[in-house]
Amino acid sequence: MYIWAFRLHGAVVKSLRAPKEPRNKVTVVLGAQWGDEGKGKVVDLLAMDADIVCRCQGGNNAGHTVVVDSVEYDFHLLPSGVLNQKALSFIGNGVVIHLPGLFDEAQKNLQKGKGLQGWEERLKISDRAHIVFNFHQAVDGIQEQQRQLQAGKNLGTTKKGIGPAYSSKAARNGLRVCDLVSNFSAFEEKFRVLAKHFLDMYPSLNVDIDSELQQLKVYAEKLRPLVTDGVYFMHKALNGPSKKILVEGANAALLDIDFGTYPFVTSSNCTVGGVCTGLGVPPSYVGQVYGVVKAYTTRVGVGAFPTELDNDIGSLLQSRGREFGVTTGRRRRCGWLDLILVRYAHMVNGFTAIALTKLDILDTLSEIKVGVAYFVDSEPLPNFPANMDVLTHVTVKYETLPGWCCSTEDVRCFEELPPQAQKYIRFIEDFLQVPASSI
Repeated sequence: MYIWAFRLHGAVVKSLRAPKEPRNKVTVVLGAQWGDEGKGKVVDLLAMDADIVCRCQGGNNAGHTVVVDSVEYDFHLLPSGVLNQKALSFIGNGVVIHLPGLFDEAQKNLQKGKGLQGWEERLKISDRAHIVFNFHQAVDGIQEQQRQLQAGKNLGTTKKGIGPAYSSKAARNGLRVCDLVSNFSAFEEKFRVLAKHFLDMYPSLNVDIDSELQQLKVYAEKLRPLVTDGVYFMHKALNGPSKKILVEGANAALLDIDFGTYPFVTSSNCTVGGVCTGLGVPPSYVGQVYGVVKAYTTRVGVGAFPTELDNDIGSLLQSRGREFGVTTGRRRRCGWLDLILVRYAHMVNGFTAIALTKLDILDTLSEIKVGVAYFVDSEPLPNFPANMDVLTHVTVKYETLPGWCCSTEDVRCFEELPPQAQKYIRFIEDFLQVPASSI
């Protein structure tokens, strides 16, 4: 028998039961910048011996590229761990799912290679996940046009309907997977109400309600075998026999709806809290949290970017790094590594380690700069600012480090790296006070 003592209003209270220690914990991989850090590659490496690989937020606005046996697979909704034939993949309640996009993505990747064969047997989807409809995507485009006309500046969304779908969720008129796979007549009634809601708001919206309902009826049959109660699925996985459970974050910390560079953000929580709310995982079951950090900084679309390089070096990083978005094909803006930004991401997420990617893209540079402090009107800025008008006007203080001017592409251990590259990594670790577990 256990006697567990704790304090309540100053008095010691004894309980006959001790708190139950988690049997299994989730390992989390999160982007530490503005996305496109190389999370897919890190997840793929960790997923090789994982039992379950999960997505907890976002939708098909995310894009992860994974290369296996010289075949390049592109994932937007499917967890990239679906390539592991021995692992289960799980799409959690925090994800918003565009069903045509999901099945189209699977079909396209099936045509590329054998990696996705049998994916339906390895995928489970939470019954509480919300659905992105075609009119959500159309509304996304209309809203971007309106922003451009009204303010002369759009948000640079992917027009995948993610924001409008999360808006429906918050407004409590959204529809979930459980609605689609149960009583279709009841679903149809709710769908027509939701479609009318958007038609009333956007008279120019072109919606073929009957056609989309016919399509959804077909998808309901395809979807039904994949659907599970996500809360019980995760509870069983966490408290059952020993399992390695991996969570693949989409987007990144600085795109988080609460902690990102608002309003130029996505519509979900891409930070560690989204793991708990997007999967139904208690905080005590979160184990290792890996922050994926690109050795320089990139950003897709508009928004403040203090270390951006609008010069030949920026163009070099863009071309050598092949910096084009997986989802939109848009050219990524490039700049020096911003450690103020990454340190802020660490404050929010509590990274236990970082995975540093694309170090070899810096191989040809004779010197490399790293952003270490912000100034506004010659005064140091103590914190990463919430106000984007402030962030737009910061001046960055840089630390200049020597480059190594040789290839690191074939290096497979830290000791084989050039001394200057080792110094670059140690500088990052010392600044963040977080170890680099992989490079």
